[in-house]
Amino acid sequence: MEFDESLIIQRAHALKMAREAEHTLRMTLHCQQCNTVLGDSLGICGELKCMDSIVCIRVTNDVVISDSMETGHKGEMASCIYSSLKCRGCRCAVGVIIHSAPSRLAAVRSMFLLHKINISCYILNGSSMVTSSSLAFDLKPLRESMNKMRQQFEAQLHHISHIKSRLADGSVSSEFIK
Repeated sequence: MEFDESLIIQRAHALKMAREAEHTLRMTLHCQQCNTVLGDSLGICGELKCMDSIVCIRVTNDVVISDSMETGHKGEMASCIYSSLKCRGCRCAVGVIIHSAPSRLAAVRSMFLLHKINISCYILNGSSMVTSSSLAFDLKPLRESMNKMRQQFEAQLHHISHIKSRLADGSVSSEFIK
């Protein structure tokens, strides 16, 4: 009996991904003051522990970026140019977006930094609201995500190439083309 070893590897990989998904918390991020939704777990990139902030690539339209830019003079924000982020609902300050920063903060330029002290999290699986300070928003290794994405693109390319060759051979029925 013959078997395709790659199929076993794919199944093992799928099982590993399912287990990881069970441990991933799906949540929404809310203003601590008025509970306006500011973002969700899909937009979270990680956590900046030195500033006690959640790093997000995207937020909702209820996060308002201040028109004025400020300059940091002390602490972690020293030598940074940034704009404040406010909640549209209650106008409470919820974070910052850094426009210019020294090399130690270069990785978070143009990203939304939501201050954990001003954010609550609604855990979708548990149907409960918790303070964001009680959660860790660890960053996944980028290499792992990039490899996974590359594999998905290669699989799609292989699938498209296969369909293209079948179309060129005329072996695809007209039902498939519709």
